[in-house]
Amino acid sequence: MRIINSEKIEQAVYELAKNACLRLTPSCARALRDAAAAEKQGSAAAFALDTVLQNADTAAREQMAVCQDTGYAVILAELGQEVHIEGELLSNAVDRGVRRAYEDFCFRKSICDPITRVNTADNTPAALHTEIVAGDKLSLTFLPKGFGSENMSRLYMLTPAKGVDGIVESIVETVRLAGSKPCPPVYVGVGIGGTFDTCAFLAKKALTREIGSRNPRADVAEIERRALEKINALGIGAQGFGGNVTALGVSCELAPTHIAGLPVAVNIQCHCVRCESVIL
Repeated sequence: MRIINSEKIEQAVYELAKNACLRLTPSCARALRDAAAAEKQGSAAAFALDTVLQNADTAAREQMAVCQDTGYAVILAELGQEVHIEGELLSNAVDRGVRRAYEDFCFRKSICDPITRVNTADNTPAALHTEIVAGDKLSLTFLPKGFGSENMSRLYMLTPAKGVDGIVESIVETVRLAGSKPCPPVYVGVGIGGTFDTCAFLAKKALTREIGSRNPRADVAEIERRALEKINALGIGAQGFGGNVTALGVSCELAPTHIAGLPVAVNIQCHCVRCESVIL
């Protein structure tokens, strides 16, 4: 049995929140540069992408948030079954780390009561998803999720007869209906299978993958490829100005499901893909 003190978890979340809100992931920065190169020189899309990249460079240099919407603090924790957390509850340690980081770096605090709309004033509680895994490590991934993109996400309860074509069309329809609202070019996370709730979690988890990575299953990788091709044929383009690149990537995760169902969740991320991980 390995003991991890909650103060160590709190500090790790603090660092993850800081770094995630200040910079794009390396795969996102590469994808944006590739997208800029794919657009016609002097076009509105090329200008938008160049501006986005300049903004990211300035944010990293000046230690300022790369996007003003520093989002809902989403934490994905993989807790080894041989780990004992000493001190505070895991959820309390996570919230303490989020609270400190959002205060120290003047990140926007966006979390409120859904009915009264009264702000919690510290961006907590975080959305903590915990999975128990083998081993004696604790893996933490921090995904600040802005709601310009989150609001454009959709869940489909398809009939099994819809098959692969139905999955692809659901992904493409989600992006088409979103248009320019989620600040494209977007990153698209997709959950396939499971239940109403688990496929939504899989879609969120898919957004933690590197842009450009492929699902190890060939048939799922083909869904990713087909969906991305169809999305980029929509012509929405960077910030809705038209162009060749509407999505930077599509990532799919899947789980077994019931014989009578085919759940598909599509979780949109804006061009500002921010995600940091650490293993304790």
